[in-house]
Amino acid sequence: MTETIRDGKFVELTYKVTDRKTGQVLTGVEFPLGYVHGHNEILAPSVHRELEGRVAGDVIEVPIDGNQIFGARDESLVFTDLLENVPEEYRQVGTSILMENDRGQTRSFLVTRVDDKTLTVDGNNPLCGREVVFRLEVLTVRDASDEETRAGGAIAAGADVDPSLMRPV
Repeated sequence: MTETIRDGKFVELTYKVTDRKTGQVLTGVEFPLGYVHGHNEILAPSVHRELEGRVAGDVIEVPIDGNQIFGARDESLVFTDLLENVPEEYRQVGTSILMENDRGQTRSFLVTRVDDKTLTVDGNNPLCGREVVFRLEVLTVRDASDEETRAGGAIAAGADVDPSLMRPV
């Protein structure tokens, strides 16, 4: 009997996200991503809805408007500064920088441009303002173990630990 994706099923899949206009691959996972359907929303709700009823081997494409998920692009979250004002470890495109405002709120910014004199960071989600397509390949669908359900996903293999050796810190 073929297992279908529904609440309580353990699902493994891979995916990639492409820009609908340019066809550029924006992000993806090469190694299987495991989760328990209905217990751990790891992707956009519309993607989870499209996965319902699918089986291992299915490949689906789900178009998504980034504005609906992340809101409209906010140009006030884009800053350019002189390169000399930026620590050297942040001077590479793609570097994520966690910044804090004067109210103590934090936001992740991504370095999007570096030239000889300036560096630009963007606090918008990279999918914001884009129409994208999630292409997902379902690899595994099976009953989730109790442990996976409690954890919401795959359980990493680890060393067995003798409980008698454990002590409070």
